Amino acid sequence: MSDSVDRSTKISLLKEPVVKRVCDALDKSSDRGWRRLGEIVGGERRLRVSSNDMEMCSLKVLELEGSPSRMLLRLMGERGCTTGHLMDYLVTLGNTEAVQCLKTSALQILIQPQSLALISGHNLRLSCHAVGKSPVQYQWFKRHEEVPNCSSPDLVISPVHLKDAGFYICRVNCGDTFEFSKWAQVDVLNQKSFNWMYQSYHSLEGRLKLAIQPQSQQLHVGEALQLECGAVGRPIPRYQWHRNGVPILNGTKRKLMVRVTLTKKPFLFGNYFFSERMWTNEVDVVIATDKVALLIGNLSYRNHPQLKAPMVDVYDLTNLLRQLNFKVVSLLDLTESEMRNAVDEFLLLLHKGVYGLLYYAGHGYENYGNSFMVPVDAPNPYRSANCLCVQSILKLMQEKETDLNVFLLDMCRKRNFHDDSTPNVVLRVTANIVFGYATCQDAEAFELSSSGFTNGVFVKFLKKRLLDNEKITVVLDRVAEDMGQFDATKGKQALEIRSSLSERRALTDPIQPCDSADLAHADSRQWAKAHELPESMSLDFDCGAQIKLGFAAEFSNVLVIYTHIVKKPEDMSFCQAHVTDFSQELDVDPKEMNRETPEETGIYLLSSSLPQHCLYTRLSSLQKLREELVFTVCLQVTFPAMDDDPVHWTKSINIGKPLIARLDLHRAMRRNSCLQTCLMPHSPSHSPCHSPRPEHCLHLHHGLYQAQDHSRLSPLHHAYEHPQGAVGGSGDSYYENLSRCHTASLSSSPGRPSIPIEASDDINELQTVFINSLQLQQP
Repeated sequence: MSDSVDRSTKISLLKEPVVKRVCDALDKSSDRGWRRLGEIVGGERRLRVSSNDMEMCSLKVLELEGSPSRMLLRLMGERGCTTGHLMDYLVTLGNTEAVQCLKTSALQILIQPQSLALISGHNLRLSCHAVGKSPVQYQWFKRHEEVPNCSSPDLVISPVHLKDAGFYICRVNCGDTFEFSKWAQVDVLNQKSFNWMYQSYHSLEGRLKLAIQPQSQQLHVGEALQLECGAVGRPIPRYQWHRNGVPILNGTKRKLMVRVTLTKKPFLFGNYFFSERMWTNEVDVVIATDKVALLIGNLSYRNHPQLKAPMVDVYDLTNLLRQLNFKVVSLLDLTESEMRNAVDEFLLLLHKGVYGLLYYAGHGYENYGNSFMVPVDAPNPYRSANCLCVQSILKLMQEKETDLNVFLLDMCRKRNFHDDSTPNVVLRVTANIVFGYATCQDAEAFELSSSGFTNGVFVKFLKKRLLDNEKITVVLDRVAEDMGQFDATKGKQALEIRSSLSERRALTDPIQPCDSADLAHADSRQWAKAHELPESMSLDFDCGAQIKLGFAAEFSNVLVIYTHIVKKPEDMSFCQAHVTDFSQELDVDPKEMNRETPEETGIYLLSSSLPQHCLYTRLSSLQKLREELVFTVCLQVTFPAMDDDPVHWTKSINIGKPLIARLDLHRAMRRNSCLQTCLMPHSPSHSPCHSPRPEHCLHLHHGLYQAQDHSRLSPLHHAYEHPQGAVGGSGDSYYENLSRCHTASLSSSPGRPSIPIEASDDINELQTVFINSLQLQQP
């Protein structure tokens, strides 16, 4: 058979068009097809085609464009079958069409040139070998141009230079017939791009060697990120750039350029070499602009049970976040208008590249997937029009194009049946949102009953993990694990995480100020407004006494004033300075002013950092201050010469508007505040005052049932009692109470409506566009 292919050629080296024609001929034949061929080959001991092999071939008909014949030929090729053997089997089979498919032209390329990467200065060799009925001639091309003096089977360039990189192909002629080889790509790496390399090129053949590593960089927003890596070996390495483990679209070249517009976290880059995988070093690219947090703790409710833990929780988180270089605004006991205005001021600090964090502790509820924070002046019962919708705030943060939006909601998530509105908040789908709920859907969040000041359950465990240098979702996962081991709330409160965060963003990420000096200056100026303390003063009195007047901030809206006697004349038997005559807007209790210890005036959290031997006064609710803060320092002294009758000297002091008072949160709500993004069926002025009472009253408790007399309640726990004559009948039993929703005892007259009853509803009602856009992580 002079017109057939070389019988010694392995069938695995047959050209694809030839293989396709043979397979088509075998697949379409019923009595002389691949099954009969398998039976013939199965009798040959050297090929060992078993019944299992035939069954595997038959399954190929279930695949799109699958071919049992191709699978059979592949198995035969792997076991050493040559073209001569296949020709004999096809003749025995009697499939003349398949036999004709093996007839070849006068020319066949046996060895194809192979792509490779190498270092400049080394030797390049590409090979192409063909056979024909007559002598063959070769000509090499680089793209469409002939390579001069390259008419042999081997193309050799010694030494190779950067300009030699490109695509090569070989044309083979045999008489009037010619064939082109496959394209071979040559990648030449610049020897100056690295300081070390292998001295002998032959050691690189057949192995992938990493030659150029990408380098870590620090960039400003708007700059171009340029990364390069390189490997050498044969066949040529293939590249795929990754960012945080995720392949970058179109990132398949050695060099990567990205225009930095947002904060970028660690990149992980790698390249692939067929079955071999090799990763470059991890590269950190940090471009952060600022980190801002708004912390609100509501505890002194006017129409609802009082809380304790929010004050401690906000204080502890404030100190931890400041260690992470967050700009923190921490506020206690805000009304609805104050909360909305505080959010507006918080939003002024946000812009592209900023991490924004909102923490809220207090009463709350969740309807239809939307979370609502309850102000301290909320009516009884309250509705969405009286509260702040968290999703509305998120919408405004998205408009600021922040890099990270974190919401930590330490509140109950029970359903509020008094509120039948469905907020219409349309959110964008972004990969930078993290919700950490202190409890699961339709459940309570607890604070521990105690005679002192302790954290709520959520912050008790959160503060132990907050400084961890981990992705924020990893931190919350660990908090969830810790909470799950807490016996007091096991089975009653579990942290729930909802996240769409795709990149590795951590609260510990460093800050790289943005390029805009004007923007940075505006941020600092706005931030300073809420955190400027009055300077300490030294007051001299005509009697010769000298007083130090000092100030400290417990929260952004809580100011501590202390007075200290610096100098007392010897002729005085007694000398003391106290402050008085404060604005009635601050509602300061005279009995808790000018106390000898911080604790006596309610300063429990800041007491260790205050100077000793002073008189202390705590001024809260500074956000209510409409005018500059003016008060009187009164010096009271006695002289032995005057029978120790008290003598008074006074000085009027004006310290302007301290801390948060400068932001005028008491003002009327802005027209573009967060209220406007959450469409409600009724406004606060038109919301109904009462709702029909439910049939049953809901007890909120920590799960330890106790039947006991009211007079025997433990002093360390509070109880929630059925209001006599109200819904649900009389209260004959009580529960120890750990709930954030109800921590103080509550009594109601028969005519007074109870607080909103929050209960579960069908989960299908809770689906919203926002929830569907997030990845639910249930601890």
